[in-house]
Amino acid sequence: MPDLNSSEEITSAINSLQSKLRILQETVQLTNIRDTVEDMLTTVNNLDKRVTDLRNKGYAFNKNLEDQAENYRKQWEKLYPPIEKQITAQVSVLRTAFDPLELQMRQLAQLSNNPTAARPSIRSLETSLKTMEDKVDASERTISGMYDQFYSQLNKIKTKLYKLEWMMTELAEASFQLLPTESGIMAVKAVWVKTGEEQKGDPEGILYLTDQRLLFEQKEKVATKKVLFIATEKETVQELLLEIPLSMVDGIEISKHGLMKNEDHINLKLATGAPMQTASFHIWQANQEWQALINRAKAKEFDKDRALEIDQEILDKISSAPTQCPSCGGNINQVVLRGMDSIKCEFCGFTIRL
Repeated sequence: MPDLNSSEEITSAINSLQSKLRILQETVQLTNIRDTVEDMLTTVNNLDKRVTDLRNKGYAFNKNLEDQAENYRKQWEKLYPPIEKQITAQVSVLRTAFDPLELQMRQLAQLSNNPTAARPSIRSLETSLKTMEDKVDASERTISGMYDQFYSQLNKIKTKLYKLEWMMTELAEASFQLLPTESGIMAVKAVWVKTGEEQKGDPEGILYLTDQRLLFEQKEKVATKKVLFIATEKETVQELLLEIPLSMVDGIEISKHGLMKNEDHINLKLATGAPMQTASFHIWQANQEWQALINRAKAKEFDKDRALEIDQEILDKISSAPTQCPSCGGNINQVVLRGMDSIKCEFCGFTIRL
């Protein structure tokens, strides 16, 4: 704070205090707390619908998702009334403490041309405003302490649902279709790093994890015409470039790249018979999460967590698939996935109905 010897300095100080008072006038209404509580209310009220929409679009896992949504609703029904009561009580206390500050401000504004009289009033109001700010902070901590744990858990399921909704939207727009009874587990924006080192021109798109495969679909705008190295025309390229049965994933390595080591990468080691020995991706989600998801899918853990059951006849059909070609007698080495209705012999080309 300057020495406040001149009228200009007094005026500047008063304007600064007026600005702080206007901000404080909103904060004593606990606007941030109210917005957070309103956001939680909206989120909780929408959980059932969001889960139902996911099921209608074909999301098959997390069989307890409906129960989780119901549990959040019941918790919120108990939390909400005391939170609202506390907000009302705290705002009343803060408003009572705030009103005298407005009076001080009006009185101070009349002293802008009298540095001697204004100086102590400015110091006093500055102290009062700081005390008021501390009271608001204390009120916010008191109320947020009533829902912090619930808010943290609610944000987790909110983020999870967003990821699943995004995956189902992308699957609906994909250039390919999943096999019958094959279901998406997770999807992420990704770059297929073909050489192990990300380069310009590596295809960008979406990496999908299902209960049977990993699929990479290129989905990006590419330049079709350039003038002086600047793209003047572009077109969207959307094409399934890679599909890997989970049974052919022998190992998963994760690493961080980039100058700040903030780029998540996964490297898949593939078994003999796969289209390549390794497949590397730069992904826009935590690579540890994807490593865990792929391992769980390989171990068929998601099958135990199905909300949409698979007909036993379909399962029997896969388990009884032939191991030799009925035409040439050659061994069938390709992976037979649930939902396939036929396979082709790699030796004679004979189509074998399953």
